[in-house]
Amino acid sequence: MLGSSVSTTRVLEAPDLEDALDVLDRDPVANAFVAARVHVAGLDPWRLGGEMWGWYDDAGRLDALCYAGANLVPICAGSDAVRAFAERARRQGRRCSSIVGPAEATAELWSLLEPGWGPARDVRARQPLMTITEPSPTVAPDPRVRRVRRDEIELLMPACVAMFTEEVGVSPTAGDGGLLYRARVAELVTGGRAFARFEEGRVVFKAEIGAVTDRACQIQGVWVAPDRRGQGLSETGMAAVVEYALREVAPVASLYVNDFNLPARAAYRRVGFREVGAFMSILF
Repeated sequence: MLGSSVSTTRVLEAPDLEDALDVLDRDPVANAFVAARVHVAGLDPWRLGGEMWGWYDDAGRLDALCYAGANLVPICAGSDAVRAFAERARRQGRRCSSIVGPAEATAELWSLLEPGWGPARDVRARQPLMTITEPSPTVAPDPRVRRVRRDEIELLMPACVAMFTEEVGVSPTAGDGGLLYRARVAELVTGGRAFARFEEGRVVFKAEIGAVTDRACQIQGVWVAPDRRGQGLSETGMAAVVEYALREVAPVASLYVNDFNLPARAAYRRVGFREVGAFMSILF
């Protein structure tokens, strides 16, 4: 046993939705990814894409969550909750492709799971979480960055695959030939949340607005063609995406970035992003 609080965890169900949303609302930026899913799918595991585990304090109040799907994500979890979630995850066996969440809780969770689940393929110990609430006063948005149309999905896909492979270290086309990944890209395009700058039929900058709630949204998949890097496209492109996100989507836009990616961090700061915390990712 990893901790004495195991009995205080259970899989949440539909009647627990309001309490779960209260927990998620404690940090709408850090919890945007999971909150967006819950707002759309509720707590039904089939629709949610995984179970939502709840941890209850001594007074019987729901105090922490853990999303257990393709990602394992601790949410507002202190040490007692982390130990309980780790024990449940250990008993169940690893079903996720990554563990990701606020750095402190994720590091503690991984320290408990690593003896049975390790070694990981990669550990990103610190990924600064950055937010912006006002468009940049100094970086002009790139007027050529626009929403990707449905008939441009095939033009967008090579850039998406390149970004994913560069970021994660494996191709999203492995296994099923990329069918699931293409479906996700198509979903973002159809929803008007994929943005790109096209030059002569190819993408030279792209980004998407992934998770969306009425409190915050998360920008993801930022990529610049290798032969166009160092020319400011990431700054002006991000300024364009941020302007749209803050005007049309949510009052706060966020992203997280690897701490070793110093050029990206500097570019985001120039656009107006500020660090407000840190995530951690363990990739299998």
